[in-house]
Amino acid sequence: MIRFTGVTFGYEHAESSVIRRANFQVSRGEFVLVCGPTGSGKSTLLKLLNGLAPNFTGGVLSGSITIDGEEVLGKKPQELAELVGYVNQQPEGSFVADTVGEELAYGLEQLGFEPAEMEKRVAKYAALVGVETLIEQPLAALSGGQQQRVAIARALITQPALLLADEPTGNLDTQTAAEMFELFRKVHREHDCAVLLVTHDPRLSATCDRTINLVDGRIQSDSKHEME
Repeated sequence: MIRFTGVTFGYEHAESSVIRRANFQVSRGEFVLVCGPTGSGKSTLLKLLNGLAPNFTGGVLSGSITIDGEEVLGKKPQELAELVGYVNQQPEGSFVADTVGEELAYGLEQLGFEPAEMEKRVAKYAALVGVETLIEQPLAALSGGQQQRVAIARALITQPALLLADEPTGNLDTQTAAEMFELFRKVHREHDCAVLLVTHDPRLSATCDRTINLVDGRIQSDSKHEME
């Protein structure tokens, strides 16, 4: 599903690269945790997969990145919208609509989906993440956990082959964070997509198939686990 071959990325005029000759593969349907200290390159790794880097961050990128056999190195986010879903730590900052239903429908509208299919998918993915009763609610009125659920549904609604999550529980309390991780496990089981989830907490390895540890932009370790 994903293949990184000799990928190096750095910002112009920076003394060192953020990602240094990364080589790894992720199979279809794998759940992979990406761990490492602050500044290790975790978030940048995801942004290379969805086109945010270098298109919005600037920088110099080399190597090869393929998703489902397609070379995506340097492609723009809109070119990857149906292939890659993305959830960040602060979903409210990326919302573009006023209500839950409008937010879920927005990406489908941009991709030219028919109204009947849009309505069907909004209902399906709102139910999958447990916000089906909030369709008419203003996004600003939701709790942090509810907003994150909306962000997950929005990322999945185009039925991507790959779901990226960048510290999705970083701003949530312990109980809500646990609920979010359980939701990601549910999504992984039911949606059959590959998941790359960035976290500072290596204790979460029980939730995934593999853990990739990054240190100073290099893959320090890549270990497989048995899912609980």
